[in-house]
Amino acid sequence: MGNSSFAEKRLFMKLIFRVLFILTAALSPVVAEEKPHAVSVSKPNILFFFADDQRHDTLGCAGHPIIETPTIDRLAAEGVRFTNMFVTRSTCWASRTTILTGLTSRSSAESDASDQVKPEALTALFPDRLRDAGYRTAFYGKWHAKMPKDFKPEEHFDEYERILRNPYFKEMPDGSKRHETDLIADRGIAFLKSQRGNEKPFSLNLWFNAGHAEDNDRIPGTGHYPWPKAMDGNYDDITIPAPRLSDPAIFELHPEFFKTSNHRERYHWRWDTQEKYQLNMRAYFRMLSGIDHAMNRVLKVLKDEGLADNTIVIYTADNGYYMGDRGFAGKWSHHEQSQRVPLVIYDPRQPEQNRGRIVDTMALNLDLPATFLDWAGAPIPASYQGYSLKPMIDGHEPLEAWREDFFCEHSNPRYSMSWEGVRGERYKYARYTDQDPDYEFLHDLEKDPDELVNLAENPEYGEILTQLRYRTDSLAETLSNVDLNFEDVQ
Repeated sequence: MGNSSFAEKRLFMKLIFRVLFILTAALSPVVAEEKPHAVSVSKPNILFFFADDQRHDTLGCAGHPIIETPTIDRLAAEGVRFTNMFVTRSTCWASRTTILTGLTSRSSAESDASDQVKPEALTALFPDRLRDAGYRTAFYGKWHAKMPKDFKPEEHFDEYERILRNPYFKEMPDGSKRHETDLIADRGIAFLKSQRGNEKPFSLNLWFNAGHAEDNDRIPGTGHYPWPKAMDGNYDDITIPAPRLSDPAIFELHPEFFKTSNHRERYHWRWDTQEKYQLNMRAYFRMLSGIDHAMNRVLKVLKDEGLADNTIVIYTADNGYYMGDRGFAGKWSHHEQSQRVPLVIYDPRQPEQNRGRIVDTMALNLDLPATFLDWAGAPIPASYQGYSLKPMIDGHEPLEAWREDFFCEHSNPRYSMSWEGVRGERYKYARYTDQDPDYEFLHDLEKDPDELVNLAENPEYGEILTQLRYRTDSLAETLSNVDLNFEDVQ
C-alpha cells in the first residue's frame, strides 16, 4: 500500500469513527431527568495530573506491593484504568509535546536532529482548541517542550506558571522552602477557588516534575529524589526487594552499546549498591506518594468548591522507568519498562456500571488531546494521530478500526542509542540505527513478556521480522511526511 493511500485510509477511519460516535450519541434515548446517572450533556471540566518518570506498575491499584497511592487508587475504583497505555517516545519533552500537539515526534520535530518542534506542528494545540470551545485554561508545572524561540507558552493558556525542579525545594518569601509538587498543587487550588462565579468550564493542567531524579542538586539524606516534607518517614521501615529483572545474566545478554549507554551510567549513580538502592528507591517512592498526597489536596478543594460532579480527572505519566531492572536506570529504549505508563481516568458523570473497570485496549499518549476535545464537544483536528478514548470510558467497545500497533522511537546519538520500531499486540520490533549495520530486536510478547529473548536472528521468525521491518519503514515514511494543514474533522 502506498503512503498516500495509507494516509487516506487513516483519515477515512477517523471520519467514520467520528460520524458513528456522533450518530450513536444522537440516537441514544438517554434523558437526564429519567436516568439520574446518565452522562451530563454540559461541557465537563478537565483536571489533568501529569507525573514524570513513572512506569505502569507503580501504583497501588496496579498491584504494587509497597507504594502507597490511595488517591489514585480511589479514582481507579470509581473510574477506568487502562493497563496497556504507552508513549510513542519515552522521554520527558517528547511525550509532553505529543500531548500538546497530538503528533508523534517523527511528525512534529525538525528533521535536523535538534528535536525542536516545527512551527507548523503548533497550529492545533489542545489548549488553544479548548479555549476556542469556551474553556478557561490553566497550566502549572513542568514545561519541557522544545519549542521555536518565538513561541510563548503563556499565550496559549489563560493562566500559566512554569515551575521546574533544580532545585526541587523553592525558597519562599518568609525564608522557608517548599517542594515543587506542593507548589503546583497550591497553584491548582488557587485556580479552582478563582472559578467561583465563572460560568466557563475549565481545563486545569498540573504537570509535575516528580518523580524525576534531581541530577544536579543532590540534597544530603534524600539521594537523587528529594520528596515533599509530608512524606518524611514513609517507607523507612521497609526493605525494598531487588528489581525483578536484576539477575546479572540479564544485563549480560544485552549488546555492548546498551552496556555502555546512559542507562548503565545512571544505574551507577543510583542503584549499584544495596545502600544506594534502598536510599533512592525509598526516596523515589516518597516522590510518587507525594504526588498522590498533593492530588488529594486539590481534589478536596474541587469538592468543596462544588466542582467535583462535573470534573473529569486524568492521571498519567510522560514515560516509564527502569528502576534497576536489567541493570539499567532511566528510560529511552524499547523495553516495556520504558514505554508503558499508568493511565487512570475518572468521569463522575458515568453510571455505576461503567465504574471500576479495567480496559486492556492499546492506548497512547497520542490519544489524550483527542479525548480532551471530544469531551468538550470540539472538533478533533485531522492532523491528530491519536483517537478519542471517550467511547471506552463511556463503556463502549473500541471500533474495529482501532489500532493494532504503533510506531515508536527515540533519538540519542550521544550514546549510539537512536532507534525506531513497531509495538504490536504480540510482537515488538526495534532497530538501533546508530549501529552499523542496524542492530535489531524482535520480541514475542506472548511467549516472552519480559523481552529476554531476542528473536531477530531466529530463522523461524524470519517472515515476521520482514513484515515488521516493512511496517516500520512504512510508518516512518508516512509520519515523516504528514500534512499538518488538514481541515478539522467535524
